[in-house]
Amino acid sequence: MNRDQRGPWYLLTGLVLGVALGLVYAWVLAPVKYVDTVPDMLREDYKAQYRALVAAAYMATGDLPRAQARLDQLNDPEVARTVAIQAQQALAEGRPEAETRALGLLAVALGQGPAPIPTLPEAPLPATDVPAETPVETPSVEAPLATATSTLSVASATPAPTRRTPLPTNTPLPTRTASPTPGAPFVLQDQTLVCNPNLGQPLIQVEAYDAAGQPVPGVEVIVAWNGEQGAGEDRFFTGLKPELGLGYADLVLTPGITYTLSLADGGQPVPDLVAAECESDGGDRYWGSWLLVFAQP
Repeated sequence: MNRDQRGPWYLLTGLVLGVALGLVYAWVLAPVKYVDTVPDMLREDYKAQYRALVAAAYMATGDLPRAQARLDQLNDPEVARTVAIQAQQALAEGRPEAETRALGLLAVALGQGPAPIPTLPEAPLPATDVPAETPVETPSVEAPLATATSTLSVASATPAPTRRTPLPTNTPLPTRTASPTPGAPFVLQDQTLVCNPNLGQPLIQVEAYDAAGQPVPGVEVIVAWNGEQGAGEDRFFTGLKPELGLGYADLVLTPGITYTLSLADGGQPVPDLVAAECESDGGDRYWGSWLLVFAQP
C-alpha cells in the first residue's frame, strides 16, 4: 500500500487560493452595494454634502425643527460646532457664497436654539350688565284687566343694557435673530486695542450691530493681508461662536503681517491692522488684540 507523502502543504495552498479567489469575487466581480443606508453610515465627504443640503433647505424654508431632525440622523452630539467648522472650511475652499451663507446661518440657528413662542393672553369673558330677574305677578281672575295690563307693560318696558366687550388683539411674534437692514452699510463705531493676557493669542475681534443695537449674525467679514510670505485673504461670518455673541467673529493675528478688514455688506475698510504689544503689571510683554465694533446707522 502506497502512503501519501505530500504532507499538509497542499491543504495550505488550497486555503490560500480559496481566500484569494473569494476576495477577488467580493471586491471586484460582485462588490457590496449599499442602498438606502442611514446618514450616519455615510463617508465624511458625503456627510458634508448632506449637511450642505440641509442648510440650503433651511435657508429656503426657515424650518429649524425640521433641519434639526434631519441633522439628528447623523448622530453628531456637537452638530452646531460641526456645521460651523464646515462653514469656515467652505469659505477657505472658495465654495459658492450661497452654500457658505446657508451653512453659517444654520450654525447660528443651531447654536442659538429655537425661539420661544409667546402665548396669547386669555380673553376675558364678555361682561353683560343684566338686571336681576324680577318676578312678574300673574293677575288673578278676580283682578281688573287694566291692572294686569299695567303690570306687564312695566315689566317689559325696561330694556337690558349691554356693554360691548373689546376683542382681544393678537400679539406679533418677536423675531428670533436680528438681520441687517438691506442697503444700509455698516459703519466702524469703535476700534480698541484689547490687552488681555487670558486670550492666549492676538486676535482681530469683530462685533456687528444693527440700528437698534442688536447683534447681527451672518455678516460676512473679509480680511486681506500682506507679509513676507505673500498676500492672502480669508472670509468668515459673525455668529459662528454664539457663546461669545450672535454678532461676534474673530481671526488670529500673525505678528509682522499687516491686515485690512472690510465687511462684504459694504462700508469703509479698516487698514493697517498689525499685532501690537501690551505690558502686564509685572512688566511682561505680550501681544494684544484689536476689537472692531460695526453698526448700521
